[in-house]
Amino acid sequence: MKAVISNNVNYKKQFSAVFVKFAVCFLLMGFAYRLFLSSFVQFSTDTVFVSNKTSTDLTMDRSTSQNGKCDLFKGDWVPDTTGPFYTNHTCYSIEAHQNCMRNGRPDTGYLYWRWKPKDCELPKFNPKKFLHMMRGKSLAFVGDSIMRNHVQSLLCILSQEEQGDEVYHDKQYKSRRWYFPTHDLTLSVVWSPFLVKATIFEDNNGVSTDTAQLHLDKLDDVWTRQFDNFDYVVIAGGKWHLKSAVYYENSKIVGCHNCPGKNITEVGFEYAYRKALNSTLKYITRSKHKAYTFFRTATPDHFENGEWNTGGYCNRTGPFKEGEIDIRDIDEVMRKIELEEFERAVRVGSEVGLTIKLFDTTFLSLHRPDGHPGVYRQFQPFAGDNRHTKVQNDCLHWCLPGPIDSWNDLMMEILVSS
Repeated sequence: MKAVISNNVNYKKQFSAVFVKFAVCFLLMGFAYRLFLSSFVQFSTDTVFVSNKTSTDLTMDRSTSQNGKCDLFKGDWVPDTTGPFYTNHTCYSIEAHQNCMRNGRPDTGYLYWRWKPKDCELPKFNPKKFLHMMRGKSLAFVGDSIMRNHVQSLLCILSQEEQGDEVYHDKQYKSRRWYFPTHDLTLSVVWSPFLVKATIFEDNNGVSTDTAQLHLDKLDDVWTRQFDNFDYVVIAGGKWHLKSAVYYENSKIVGCHNCPGKNITEVGFEYAYRKALNSTLKYITRSKHKAYTFFRTATPDHFENGEWNTGGYCNRTGPFKEGEIDIRDIDEVMRKIELEEFERAVRVGSEVGLTIKLFDTTFLSLHRPDGHPGVYRQFQPFAGDNRHTKVQNDCLHWCLPGPIDSWNDLMMEILVSS
């Protein structure tokens, strides 16, 4: 009898244990289902939110983060103890005016910053990976001297893996081409500061003998005749459009910008800038050749207390923080035109299978007043008897190495994410 009772008790204990385990499993399954449902609803909400963005937002490249997506061009400059990829001793292609180290710039703090998007990490440029991605391709930069500045930065970084051989240059060394034989990569810079046909009366120091003449209905064939050879193109307008100019359409004068004494109607640079960008982007979107295109926004300068030819200077040694500087009215006007014309191009490009990306360098450049050559555009400007000499500043271009190196981080991340 005791054995029977003992067996019944053990059976009840076993049954109770099984029941408890079953109940716990049931509760855990219910909790897991609830988490899954919550995540699904959140994911659906995020997807709808992204789809409601404007065409400009949709074409700005993004990196994944813990919060989902992030805008690569919204962020801040943060300290970077690793420093630059190269120096003036390890890169041969730095132009004299941007070779701040060689020219005697005494501070080095401007070298130890990197661009950090707000909600994600931006990997540093990988020259080996970039060359591998670009094997057998042609990459061209079309525009003004800021484009040339960017190309020199890229050349310096790539040279740490493979050095390009120069295979072409024009008489003034403004348009140039390099070839990387190991990776069969062709890298070009095409000098076309207005993008449209232009007659320029200016020397290498920026001194003009007459007003520039722009034919707004004719693109500059310096770049259009080469366009079909490019697999990737980085193209931009820029500050040249702020110079005094007379505008032509159908070979007739239609107006001018800043041309007193010529008895020509003042129409403002905005008219010509929009025409030039509109024609350029129409050409690219309508071309049968579908080159992967980066459209770069203009970069602000940092002249203080004057312009380049009126004693303006830039002697800051660190970045601006968010809220410490506002974009100037003239730069905001240019940017508005750029974004509007870019959005038009995106709409057309999406219909014809063209990849066109906004390369938005405006605000990240705005926060780096410390990255320009300033007086160190010249070699040892205060040496010897030059100690008290007034020296022209360059507060538009970038020291190499310098902040413009981060543009390559952004460009590569866009290509990788695409």
